[in-house]
Amino acid sequence: MKTPDEIRQIAQQTIAEEASAIEGLKYSINDDFVKCVELILHSEGRVVVTGIGKSANIAAKIVSTLNSTGTQAVFMHAADAVHGDLGMIRQEDIIICLSKSGSTPEIKVLVPLLKLLGNALVALVGNTDSYLARQADLVLDSSVPREACPNNLAPTSSTTAQLVMGDALAVALLECRGFTAGDFARYHPGGALGKRLYLRVSDLYIHNEKPSVGPATEIRDIIIEISSKRLGCTAVTENGMLTGIITDGDLRRMLQGKTDVSGLKAIDILSPNPLSVKSDELVSDALDLMRSRNITQLLVVDNEKYMGVIHLHDILKEGII
Repeated sequence: MKTPDEIRQIAQQTIAEEASAIEGLKYSINDDFVKCVELILHSEGRVVVTGIGKSANIAAKIVSTLNSTGTQAVFMHAADAVHGDLGMIRQEDIIICLSKSGSTPEIKVLVPLLKLLGNALVALVGNTDSYLARQADLVLDSSVPREACPNNLAPTSSTTAQLVMGDALAVALLECRGFTAGDFARYHPGGALGKRLYLRVSDLYIHNEKPSVGPATEIRDIIIEISSKRLGCTAVTENGMLTGIITDGDLRRMLQGKTDVSGLKAIDILSPNPLSVKSDELVSDALDLMRSRNITQLLVVDNEKYMGVIHLHDILKEGII
C-alpha cells in the first residue's frame, strides 16, 4: 500500500508527464493543420469524427465541442461503421479518424471503405508513419513521447493529446468564423453559462412586486411597504420618476440614531441617486454590480422611470453565480 505522500507524488508526476506532452504538441501544428481548418471552413458538409477504443471516447467529445462552437459534426464509432453506420456519411462530409497507432485491425478495415466513398480523410494520429497516416489526405500529429502510465501502456498522455488537438481545431474554426458570445448563448440556452450570456434583467424583475412610496409617505407606511413587498427596499417616486431608495438597512440605521421618528417622511430618509440597472441589461452584469457594491437588490430604471426591483435571490434561482 502506498503512503499518502507517495500517492500525491504519483498524481503530480502524472500531471507533469501529460503537461510536458501537451507542451510539445504545439510544435505539431503544421501546414496540414491549417489546410484542415480551411477545408472545414469551405465545406458545405459536416465533420464526421470516428475512432476505436479510447480514441472513440475522445472523438465523441471532439464532436460535442465542434457542435457547441458552430461546426456541424457527428460521431461514428469505427466498429459500427462497418456494420451499417457508413450510411450516415454524406458526399460533402469531411472525415476525421482518431487513432494512436494508426494501424489497428479495425482501422485497416475501415480506411479502405472510407477511401472508396471519396470523402476527404484527415488522420488525427499518434504515429505519422502508420497505415492511417499514409492513406489520409491530411495528418494531424498527436504523437507523444510516452504515456503517463508507468508501464507506458494505458492511454493517458496520448488521449489527452488527441483531446487537446481537437480543442485546437475547434477554437481555430471558432475564431475564423467570428463566433461570438451571442452565438455561444444560442447553442447553450439551458445551462447557467448560456443564461449568463442571454438572460436579461427584464426576464426577472417583472415577476417581483413593485414597492414604491411618495416623498411625503410617513415612516409607518414606508415600513409596511418594504415589509409587504419582501424585497428589502422601496423606491421613492414622484409622478413615476425615481427620486431615491429606502432600504431596510436605511431604516435600521435611522432608528439607531433617532428616538422620535413619528414625524419623518420618505424625503427625510431616502438615499438619492441610487444604483440602478436598465431592463435590457444582462442579468450577469447586474450580479457583478451587486457583488462589487455588496448589495442584494437593484432598482430597474429606464429613462429615469422606475420599473421595478431585481433581487440577488432571483439571479441565484436561475443558477447564475
